Amino acid sequence: MITDVPGILVGHWTDDRALTGCTVVLCPRGTVGGADVRGGAPGSIGTDSLRPGTLVNEVHAIVLTGGSGFGLAAAGGVVRYLEERGIGFQAGPARVPIVAAAVLFDLGIGDPSARPDADAGYAAAASASDGPVEEGSVGAGTGATVAKLPDPRRGVKGGVGSASVRKGELVVGAIAAVNALGAIVDVDGTPIAENRGDPDASPEMWPIGNTTLVCVATNARVSSANAPRLAIAAHDGIAIAVRPAHTHWDGDVAFALATGEVEADWVRLPAMAAVAVADAIRRGVSHAAGAGGVPGVSELAG
Repeated sequence: MITDVPGILVGHWTDDRALTGCTVVLCPRGTVGGADVRGGAPGSIGTDSLRPGTLVNEVHAIVLTGGSGFGLAAAGGVVRYLEERGIGFQAGPARVPIVAAAVLFDLGIGDPSARPDADAGYAAAASASDGPVEEGSVGAGTGATVAKLPDPRRGVKGGVGSASVRKGELVVGAIAAVNALGAIVDVDGTPIAENRGDPDASPEMWPIGNTTLVCVATNARVSSANAPRLAIAAHDGIAIAVRPAHTHWDGDVAFALATGEVEADWVRLPAMAAVAVADAIRRGVSHAAGAGGVPGVSELAG
């Protein structure tokens, strides 16, 4: 899992009643970050601070959250959690935590008036650990759905998944909150989760009801100039597992974290990131339990 990368911690906050939640990834001090935003409907904050050439070359937390634009409030709680522990970038008299966040749209399931807030982000950060990551209908994946083409009313439950790849000392882990418009496919292209409607029906889009969010982490030494390349490779993993990916109705965002413990192998690193992300996406959907009238993969399989 992504927590196979030493120093990476993951925590969830879940609202099973309203079917929303958030997921927080905490990083060790000195972690370098990058981001790459794809798709036509993104929602994020803090991604500009991860661009090469900016003043701050470290990141302290990544937030993946439901609630659409409202859910970005969860990042404030993570900032408060880190500040209380003296974690952040020293800026004169204050130590400022560097936190980036991205949202998915889950307001079409459960209670649309309930969204992750600052207290939810704080609780997710406070629960973070380096143990096995809870997967399925938890955290940012609580209200996630996938396979909404051609009939969004006949989709399948999405969720949060995590995976990792190891080559010698080099480790790449990923976590994904899967709320894609497209279907989810296995390595050979066989559908894992596909729309249950008439394949010849005219598409009835939920214009903003989608998005896959991923975060990859590695123990490699990666510069701030190259960290976005790792995030780009993470998008390859989305394209491998989601068909179609990066549509006009998805706000796909990939974050990259590098803790800097071992030498980077750029021959292997991008492919490892893509594989870890694709595996995390498949696991998130495979582990998701049905909710809000949307069945999970296991229920459809009987």
